[in-house]
Amino acid sequence: MSVRVNLKCDSKLQICIENNYKSMNNNRHIVHMDLDTFFVSCERLLDSKLNGKPILIGGTSDRGVVASCSYEARAFGIHSAMPMRLAKQLCPEAIVLRGNSGIYSKFSKTVTDVIKESVPLYEKTSVDEFYIDLTGMDKFFGCHQLATNLRTRIIKETGLPISFGLSANKTVSKIATGEAKPNNQIQILKGTEKPFLSPLSVRKIPMVGEVTYRSLCDLGIKQIKTIQEMPLEMMQRVFGKNGETIWKKASGIDNSPVVQYTERKSISTERTFEKDTTDVRKLEGIITAMTENLIYQLRRADKLTACVTVKIRYSDFQTYTQQKQIPYSAADHKILPVVMEIYKKLYQRRLLVRLVGVRFSHLVAGGQQIDLFADNDKIINLYQAMDKMRERYGDRAVIKASGMGAKSISRWNPFTGEPPPLLANRRQ
Repeated sequence: MSVRVNLKCDSKLQICIENNYKSMNNNRHIVHMDLDTFFVSCERLLDSKLNGKPILIGGTSDRGVVASCSYEARAFGIHSAMPMRLAKQLCPEAIVLRGNSGIYSKFSKTVTDVIKESVPLYEKTSVDEFYIDLTGMDKFFGCHQLATNLRTRIIKETGLPISFGLSANKTVSKIATGEAKPNNQIQILKGTEKPFLSPLSVRKIPMVGEVTYRSLCDLGIKQIKTIQEMPLEMMQRVFGKNGETIWKKASGIDNSPVVQYTERKSISTERTFEKDTTDVRKLEGIITAMTENLIYQLRRADKLTACVTVKIRYSDFQTYTQQKQIPYSAADHKILPVVMEIYKKLYQRRLLVRLVGVRFSHLVAGGQQIDLFADNDKIINLYQAMDKMRERYGDRAVIKASGMGAKSISRWNPFTGEPPPLLANRRQ
């Protein structure tokens, strides 16, 4: 089925949106930077023999999945999240690496530090992706030159290839970065956004996933140009509120600001006991349950943590905390052992315990992105199934046996403020 488009049908709503956008974004200069095939590039810095060869990073067993792959491997049709078995069938000569999340986290921090020193406002959206607001800087040096200098500095100081797109908003800049790759840069001048986007596939629009893409294709909509020519109301009728968002992005309209990134962003939970206790099983059960819940909140918000903190307060009100840096993760089997290790180091005094707490900090977006190479699809599918059950039946629908003694750990979503799911046996 195809869509018949009335090219002359520009509604008052469309005109209002476009005029409002033009007035709000008259002088914005937004850069999107993305480290090219980040995990692969890190591995090649450590071993130059990998240069020019097809590389797969992910679970090394046949049950594993591809977390990242080189451009040489992509030429065979391989992509991220593909089962490793299929990837090896498509490219038998590919070199498979398990990956090292610790190394990738360190490189990510190095790049972040360079950007932090160089610009007044930046947003880190994942371990390898950044938005930078250079609005107003054109009066001094020129925004394109500033972005070029920053890219050159990152390449020089880290050895990592990085691409950027520069335009008046985040959406166009992100798409431009994709077109600039590998290891290049593009500037989209004001007023040329729609012609730039027009010939591209609708799959290039941020937020258009596989399901939406198939729906668009079923309607005969394969190029962004088609959406640009469609009345906004038609997209709204077919896709609801998402239809308006897709139409705006296809038209190069995006008012979203660059949100200042802060490393200290965190989520935490703690429990004060009704009666101070030395019951080791009870303490470990509570900490296990709290940690599991926080990790679930991370995955639900598509976040990763790089710093874990445990807190203990004794009956004499002396409080002890200890933290540990970890590779970015949102996986129970990686974070929970670290939490228990810290707890056992802290719990040294032979006194009653009044309070215990757990905190995750240094959060970034990209929940599943960096954990894929360390896990096989069996573990990933397990987490997804557990999270679906928790979403439907409550945070404690699936828990470790050691945490069963800890009751009412369910908590409000720290990222959205939404309450926990209301169960049939739970009163509002």
